[in-house]
Amino acid sequence: MLKSKIIGNNGVNTMKVNGEGEASVVVHPHPPVDENVSALPYRSYFINDTVSPTNDMVQNGSVTSLDFTVVANNNYDIYVKYISIEIGDGGSPNMNKFGDLAALGTGVQWYWFTQDEGEYELHEGIKTNKEFIRVGTDTAAIGTGVNAFLADVSGGSSEKSYLPSIDISESYGLPWGLRLKKGSTDKVIFRVNDDLSALTTFNIVAYGIRI
Repeated sequence: MLKSKIIGNNGVNTMKVNGEGEASVVVHPHPPVDENVSALPYRSYFINDTVSPTNDMVQNGSVTSLDFTVVANNNYDIYVKYISIEIGDGGSPNMNKFGDLAALGTGVQWYWFTQDEGEYELHEGIKTNKEFIRVGTDTAAIGTGVNAFLADVSGGSSEKSYLPSIDISESYGLPWGLRLKKGSTDKVIFRVNDDLSALTTFNIVAYGIRI
């Protein structure tokens, strides 16, 4: 048996291995102070730039599907960890509709595209408010009955909004989220396949880190 030690760069501290073969670690309340690469907060709307860049997903995708994406950057990796959705409409939105529209025929598809895997399906087509709430594992529960999960927009407007929130780590066990590798064609996609032009509001925001 060859005995060895792992010694810190100060030449004093050594790694300790406990009785069951596990290594002891110390959890600090801050990142490593000598880390060479710093992570920065990241935020971006999902954008469609077919005609001109827009984050407004109130569009007609029934003839030609429209992709709204967060794309990789040439200079740094992006990890999309949290996704926030807003579906706002007047009238009487409820869980078996999409906003106040009838349930969609094809639905809003969700993909993670990577150069290695191509389009990796995360949802085949979200057709109702209820399905978006179900996907949104971190969605806050508000209201009751027909108003469950429905937020009134203040200021006298008749608009009401569903606000599903997706925590990628919680849903898929990926602690840092969906990676978009720098210099690649990686992207996260929400694909509009139906006519959503009668909605009042529909947009999606990605949050995470860039390294």
